Amino acid sequence: MAYITLNQSKLKHNYNKLDALFQEKKIHWAVVGKLLCGDETFLREVLALNPQQICDSRVSNLRMIKQIDPTVETIYIKPAPNGSIEEIIEYADISFNTELETIKLLSEEAKRQNIVHKIVIMVELGELREGVLREELIDFYSQVFELPNIDIIGLGTNLTCMYGVLPNNDKLIQLTLFRDLLELKFKKRIPYLSGGASVTLPLILNDTIPTAINHFRIGETLFMGTNAYDNVAYPDFEQNIFMLHAEIIELYEKPMMPEGEIGLKMTGEKVELAPEWENSVNYRAIIDLGLLDIEEDHITPINAKQQFVGSSSDMMVMDLGDNPENLKVGDTISFHMSYMGILRIMNSNYVDKRVIGRE
Repeated sequence: MAYITLNQSKLKHNYNKLDALFQEKKIHWAVVGKLLCGDETFLREVLALNPQQICDSRVSNLRMIKQIDPTVETIYIKPAPNGSIEEIIEYADISFNTELETIKLLSEEAKRQNIVHKIVIMVELGELREGVLREELIDFYSQVFELPNIDIIGLGTNLTCMYGVLPNNDKLIQLTLFRDLLELKFKKRIPYLSGGASVTLPLILNDTIPTAINHFRIGETLFMGTNAYDNVAYPDFEQNIFMLHAEIIELYEKPMMPEGEIGLKMTGEKVELAPEWENSVNYRAIIDLGLLDIEEDHITPINAKQQFVGSSSDMMVMDLGDNPENLKVGDTISFHMSYMGILRIMNSNYVDKRVIGRE
């Protein structure tokens, strides 16, 4: 069967690099674990690194995290659905918020559970995803400030995820100024300025980040070893922590040109037949992976000479040329994956998850 591997030693290397950087800069940071889709096997590997905080956007994943390690501080990082309020109070120590009525519900539930729930108010700085509008922030804060069982511990912002608006010193200075204004007006300290994610790391490395920004949420650089700002690999970080492996379930030398009347394929597209396919043959491998699990665009064979021919819901066909590696049925073909590819494959119940590289 197809399976995905997590290399524990590579993951630990990246974690230690990030932790050392943030300790040097006196910045708190949280692991963003949503890529793991709540998988217990891989979550245990992350929690074994002893992160102080771990973030997720699914309350079911936070439940799994708390079952593994009740002591780790958990953060729910998207506006809460009303139907999940009870579980968010139970399994999230902190939540990111933008809606006053939702925070009122969190307040009521926190009071019922006899818990003081901590929140970070997200501020809209131009990405136009989640965030309170800047001109409404003071009034918004004043209403939340009065709610029982709610402790406002930070302001935060999200950039890049939807339109690709990049973080810079000017935008993060705005977040700092809003924090200063609120602290002055309401006479209450706001300890966290959660200024960004992996895409903001280059601002730390080139010393252009405001010194008041003291909290980060990191997922992509930890798990991919990449600079999300420029979409390139960091040379001192490990890449390919996750790898995908699929078993060959059929392998024959076949003609390249299909035979018969050609209509639309399963995905609704019409295949353009190349003239050079006529009278040509190659080795074609069917692997036990399909569009139900992942799209071709998000995976790349380690062997660049192996190419995709086509895919259906449960199978993919690959062109092996003249099969110089002498692959056979039962062998595996391995793939690199994009961040979105890992996210998709981790959400598949049909792909096994395995840990390798334990020290």
